[in-house]
Formats: sequence, structure tokens, C-alpha cells
Amino acid sequence: MPETLDDLREHLQWAVELEHATLPPYLCALYTLDPERNPEAVEVVGSVFAEEMLHLTLAANLLNAVGGRPRLDTPENMKPFPRTLPHGNLKLSLEPFGPEALENFLRLEAPTPDGTPAQTEGYETIGQFYAAIENGLRALCARLGEEAVFTGDPSRQIGASHFRHTAGRLIAVTDLASGLAALDEIVEQGEGMARDEVWDGDKDVFHPERDEVAHYYRFLELKAGRRYQRGDTPNSGPTGDPITVDPAGVYPITTTASSEEFNRAYRGLLRALEEAFDGSPQQMASAVAAMFGVKAQAMALVAKGALPAFAYVEGE
Repeated sequence: MPETLDDLREHLQWAVELEHATLPPYLCALYTLDPERNPEAVEVVGSVFAEEMLHLTLAANLLNAVGGRPRLDTPENMKPFPRTLPHGNLKLSLEPFGPEALENFLRLEAPTPDGTPAQTEGYETIGQFYAAIENGLRALCARLGEEAVFTGDPSRQIGASHFRHTAGRLIAVTDLASGLAALDEIVEQGEGMARDEVWDGDKDVFHPERDEVAHYYRFLELKAGRRYQRGDTPNSGPTGDPITVDPAGVYPITTTASSEEFNRAYRGLLRALEEAFDGSPQQMASAVAAMFGVKAQAMALVAKGALPAFAYVEGE
């Protein structure tokens, strides 16, 4: 776990890189779904992607709060796929939506088993990584005092006025309580509020009358073809309404292509996000706009039977 302030900043930069690394696999699955034939799968994958963007922003808020500077527009952040999560053992690959992609997502979002040690090197679950961050943050505040740890300029925080997100809480981090709340939000949306719960504590953005299940259990719903309902547990599995996935409603993919146009559009998105995280929160609007350009370039590739490679390109 991080033992000094510099360690903490380094580990929170890893958290920024971790949250970013999950985005390309989810985008590839999302862009290959025909929204007319697979509207429910589009809702699930799209909602998870949106919440991973929220987690990325929360990780940046945490790093800013302790005097760090989030970095995204770097070759290190854009390592080629297939790859592993930063400093972890979880593998990431770019796949069209289908059984293989679902299994990859279930491994990525899996809850941390009871008794699993917190660790930031060689972790098997994302929860292990964030548990180690939390332990380090608590220990540093106990030893140095909160004021010595949370030295960041509050104006660098991304708030609700900068980012219209779809679900969950976007928390401005200024002290230990808000820092722990941000960590809880990241972990609960991924693996659930408790070991015996499938819910993440939010309302379903597409169906506000329903409680929302955590990412891991949303993917289990797609795999099982059925939704969770009140009374269901991780052991029972989903017993609620059917959820339909049409395997024929996935665009055919035969290759991965390193498109200059797509890669530059994606790097433009990373640059806009980095500017927003690095002291210009108002730039989040530019980052959101850049997402539309990324989608257009990606769909042009998908129409040719290719997935984008998400490769880093040099130059401006």
C-alpha cells in the first residue's frame, strides 16, 4: 500500500490509468451492438461505460485532492491490446460483443472474495487495488493529519456542473470523508454494496423505478438472460424478468485496424480529458463533444468489419 504522499500520488495515477484501460474494451462491445436488435444489451454496456467514465473522473479528483496531476495523453497510458490492467493480473482484450467479451467483463468486474489481501501489485480484482489505496490513505491521514494530505486546490475538482453523468455520485474530494466516499462509489458500482448484495445503491438510469445492480451482476444478467429482482442474491442468481440478447444483432467483425483517423480522434479525447483534470474543469464539455467524433470514426471501421486498435499516435 502507499506509505508516503509521493507513493499515494503515484498509486492514484495508476488508478487513473486503470479506469481508462477499461474504456476501450467496453466501447468495442458497445459499438458492435445493433441498437435496434439489442436495445437491452446496449443499455447495459452503455451504462457501464458511462459509470467507468465517472470512476475515471473520481480517480482524477482523488489525485488532484492530494496535490497530484492526472495524466492521460501519454504512450504509457495507451499500451497495445491485449494487455493487463496497470500493475495487475487482469487481462484486457478488444472483442465484439458476444460470449467471450462477456466472460472478459465478468472477470474484470468480479467481486473480491472474503479474506483476499489488499494489494496494488499483481492484484486479481479491482477491489483489492482500491482496498490498498484506502488503507494507505487512512494511514497517511492518521500519521500526518488530513490537512497535510489533502493539499490540492479545490478549484481543480470536477463537479456536477462540469460533467452531466448518468448515474452514481460525482464527488468533489477535499478531505478524508469525501475521499473515502469516492473510493466507495467506484467499488460499489463495480461489485456491489456488500458481499451478499447485488445492488450498487443507485437507481437504474433507464428504469428509475428499479434499483440498479452492480456492473458484475449486470453482465451476469446478460449471460443468464434474466434480470435480478428484490430478494435475489449473488448465490440465487437472477430470477426476474427476461432480458433478451440477439446474437445475430451484432455487427460482423473480422479484424482489428490501426486507423490514423480513429487514433487521432481518440488521442484528442484523452487530451481534452487531461486538460479538464489538470486544472480546467470546464474542458469536460470539450471531452464530451470529442466522444462523438470517436464514435463516428469507430463506426466507420465497424462498417468495414474492423475494431479500432486504440493505438497511440505521436505528434500533435
